Amino acid sequence: MSTHHLAREERQRLCDLALDLGPEAPTLCGDWNVQELVAHLLVRERSPFSVGIAVPQLSGLTERAMVRAQRPGLEAMVARLRSTRFTPVWIGKVDTLLNTMEFFVHHEDIRRAQPEWTPRRLSSYEQAQVWGGLRFTGKALARPAGVPVSIRRSDRDAVAVLVPGDEPVVVTGLPCELTMFLYGRDQHRDLEFTGPQQKIAALKGAALGL
Repeated sequence: MSTHHLAREERQRLCDLALDLGPEAPTLCGDWNVQELVAHLLVRERSPFSVGIAVPQLSGLTERAMVRAQRPGLEAMVARLRSTRFTPVWIGKVDTLLNTMEFFVHHEDIRRAQPEWTPRRLSSYEQAQVWGGLRFTGKALARPAGVPVSIRRSDRDAVAVLVPGDEPVVVTGLPCELTMFLYGRDQHRDLEFTGPQQKIAALKGAALGL
């Protein structure tokens, strides 16, 4: 496995799993099935109509673009998603910044929506890459809770402050599981929450994620 391009590895793993499960398999992304999730990724990466992802008022443009993206069928869509040549994400640093968390989380969205899923055993390198991404994205992810939040790795002596403040909630776990929690998914394992109970309740009850 490459030790430099987790985003590319996760892209290929997601594509493999999408084909294995088929277009109608569920995901953790609301009502989207696998084909719709792949359409989202294609539009996000290749269409000017992806603007609706970030601007709710333009979401209709993005939804129509997703419908068009599905017309060739899943196999053709996956073949297109596999290749990043001639797109901005072909540049390694751009790919790492924009896609490591996107493809990791959406790969897990497919995996963890299936019955009897189990956590993957990620390498120390993969966990480190996910941790690095989460330290960057986690500040925005945790903010809706309105309480101070820090995260702590359970496999390393590492702590990151996401929302500063007194008496924070500290969430401890593997980077992959911390990521799924902060991205608003309920399917996570072995997390420990410490701090004032009222603040813990606020964090757990918040609308986390993007």
